[in-house]
Amino acid sequence: MTDAGCSFTLDHYRELLEAAKAGGYRFASFDRPPEEGDLIVRHDVDLSLEAAVRMAELEAELGVRSTWFLMTRSVFYNLLSPEGERALARLRALGGRIGHHAVHPHLDLDERFEPLVAWHNPDASYQHEPIAGAVNVMSPPWYDPERFRSDANQSWRFRDRQGHCPHAELARGELDWLHLNVHPEIWVYEGGTMRETMEAFLRADRDARLGHLRADRIDLS
Repeated sequence: MTDAGCSFTLDHYRELLEAAKAGGYRFASFDRPPEEGDLIVRHDVDLSLEAAVRMAELEAELGVRSTWFLMTRSVFYNLLSPEGERALARLRALGGRIGHHAVHPHLDLDERFEPLVAWHNPDASYQHEPIAGAVNVMSPPWYDPERFRSDANQSWRFRDRQGHCPHAELARGELDWLHLNVHPEIWVYEGGTMRETMEAFLRADRDARLGHLRADRIDLS
């Protein structure tokens, strides 16, 4: 569900970022406590490295820097594959910071990641708990329910209930700071509903896998 005019597309994501810039926000990360005027943009990459790279290229065009949380235990992508290594290098080249999108209870922090962790589909029992040797980005001071928005399942979440697209509030400078969680696949693969968007992702994924088969000398005739 979206607000009128606030579709989950790359065009509207551009508008959201431009609204934040017009509102005077500076793009920050998790290396210090949030300050007034900060916009912390985080991406939990659940499904598609290709979508992450496309979104990162748009951000770089606008001079925006964000933090990308990548999985080591995904059933959808493999960071150790040639495609995964290229995507990771590209995100870094575009100025992105790299954190770990971890599957509880496993922490696979290594040299690929900064010591930043965002749990994938977390339970409330550990979602906000500190992590030894790393920053849980959903713990204070980076997480405050009044200053956090997430686009999960194409439904903006605010204080654990349905909210609205924050671009108008950002344009008006109404938020003292904001931690914004954006999932790239739901903006890159377009659809009027989450089901339609995921169908678009699956079609693109099928085409990519057919390419992998051909590269592996599989006869598809």
